[in-house]
Amino acid sequence: MTINRPGLPGDLPSPEVLWARWALIAVLEATTADEREARHRTGTWVDGAGLHLDDSGCTWWGFAPRGAGRYVLFGEDESSACKWHEPPVDLLAGAPAWLPHDELRDLLSGNELGCVYWYENGAWARAPYPGTLDDDGLDCGMSRFTGRDEVLRTIADEDHGATSAREAEALLAHAESYRLTPELLMSLTTDPAWRQRDRPAMTRALERAGLNRP
Repeated sequence: MTINRPGLPGDLPSPEVLWARWALIAVLEATTADEREARHRTGTWVDGAGLHLDDSGCTWWGFAPRGAGRYVLFGEDESSACKWHEPPVDLLAGAPAWLPHDELRDLLSGNELGCVYWYENGAWARAPYPGTLDDDGLDCGMSRFTGRDEVLRTIADEDHGATSAREAEALLAHAESYRLTPELLMSLTTDPAWRQRDRPAMTRALERAGLNRP
């Protein structure tokens, strides 16, 4: 799936698909040590606030359900020009009341927010952009999750532990259908090249992500 620059709401897959892909990578990266980490966390993870991505450098993102078929996606990539545009882009223009406005305004006041997208009534939306805006960072930030081939390459690489391209496809298919059990997860992955799998942490992350629905 191609993402425009700046992004368009139609560039994003359904929130269920986006959640499944992002959450699967978070599950594969889960470690007990990271769960206990008090300082700023990096990587991809899931917790009570939703899904997170932070490379401690040029990109960070959050994605969270807000009940009743509603979701919010927000973050920043260094490619975003929203806060540097003159006049600055109002990223909350037209935003619904159910968004976490206090949190988002705090990020805006600190020049830490590159774009905000929200989902309700079966469609993604965002604030209107001026025609002179070149990029909002959605492509560089989210293409790793919106493109299925990109996700497959990630979960099959030496850092994430899928045993083969075939197992990577099976792993992703089970995640996207929300039928990924702990047993399937462990059978379709192996120890990454640089560490042993943390089975308890991965299982806890799988439960938090809700990728195995009854």
